[in-house]
Amino acid sequence: MKRSMFAALLPVAAMTLAPISAVAAQPAPATKPLPVGTCINMGNTLEPQTEGAWGGQPARKADFERIKAAGFDTIRLPVRWHNKSSDKPPYTVDPKWMDRVQQIVDWALAEDLNVILNSHHFDPIHDDPLGVAAWHGGVWKQIAARFAGYPEDTLWFELENEPHKNFTHANLLETLAPSLKEVRALHPTRAVIIGGENWSGIKSLETLPLPEDPNIHPTFHYYDPFSYTHQGAEWTAPDIPPVGRAFPTTEDAAQLARDVASIQTYIARTGKTPFMGEVGAFDRHIPLADRVKYHRMITDAFAPTGIGVCVWAYTNTFPFYDSDKRRWLPGMLGALGLKEQN
Repeated sequence: MKRSMFAALLPVAAMTLAPISAVAAQPAPATKPLPVGTCINMGNTLEPQTEGAWGGQPARKADFERIKAAGFDTIRLPVRWHNKSSDKPPYTVDPKWMDRVQQIVDWALAEDLNVILNSHHFDPIHDDPLGVAAWHGGVWKQIAARFAGYPEDTLWFELENEPHKNFTHANLLETLAPSLKEVRALHPTRAVIIGGENWSGIKSLETLPLPEDPNIHPTFHYYDPFSYTHQGAEWTAPDIPPVGRAFPTTEDAAQLARDVASIQTYIARTGKTPFMGEVGAFDRHIPLADRVKYHRMITDAFAPTGIGVCVWAYTNTFPFYDSDKRRWLPGMLGALGLKEQN
C-alpha cells in the first residue's frame, strides 16, 4: 500500500523515457496475460513487522476456503522479508518464517486459488537500492529454492512491492537483477511480476522498464483519487488527505476514463497486459455504501481492458470481510461482479 501522498504525487515530468505519443503506432506482439481474474490481497497479515500486527490477525486455512467460495480466482500474499533475514551473506531467512509462508501458500493452492507471492516492505531497498540488491537477491534465492517444483500456472513471484523514494526506474532493473537471476536459476519460465516507481501508480507504466523475458508481467496500483481513497489515513503524514472528500466528481470520472484509455494504449504499445495489484478505499472515514460505489465504478470502468484486479484487502483495513461479524461486508462482493454471500 502507498505510504506517502507526497511521493505518490511526484511529477511524471521527472520521467526520462519517451512518452507514449512518441512511440511508433505499430502494435507489439501480444504476450498471454497472467490469469489473475478477481483477486484479493491478504493485507495486514504477513507484511507488518509481525504477523497480524496493525490490527490484523493470523491467517487460517478457513480464510482461503471462504475466499474461494466467494468466487475469487487469486490471492496476493504480501510478505515482509527484510526483518526475517540476515543482511549479511548468505542472507539466511528465519526458517520458521519461511515455513509459515509456505503453509499459507499451500493452503491457498489447495483451494485452487492462484497465488501471487511477493516481497513487501523490504524497507532498506527503497533507501539504498543498489546497496541492498544482493541481500534482496539472497532472500529470493531461498524463496525460489523453497518453492521449486510448485506449479507454474498457479504460483507467481512478485519481486518487490511499490518501488519508491530512491528506488526508481533509473535503477529498477539493476536493483532487481540479482533477484531475477536467482529466481530464473530454478524457475526459468515461472511468471515474475514487476511494478514501477512512485509506488507503482498507473503513470509508472508509461516508462516502466522490463527485462527481455517473455514471462515478466507488469503491474500497477490504483488508489485514485488518492485524496478520496486515503482521506484521514494517518500513515500518509505529514500530507494526510482531509476527511470529507466525495467521489466521484466530474473530474474524477474524466480521469478514470483517461486512465482506462492509458491501459489500452499500454497493451497496444507493449503487447503485455498489466494487472491492478492493489485498489481500495480506507474504511475509517468512507461509509460502506460509498466504498461499494467506488469499487463498482473502478471494476466496471476497467472491465473492457481485460485486466485482472486485486482488491485491498481481505480483512482489517480497507476490508471486504468482517472478521468480528464473520461475514462479507454487504455489497462489496457484488461491486466486483461476484455473488453476494449471506
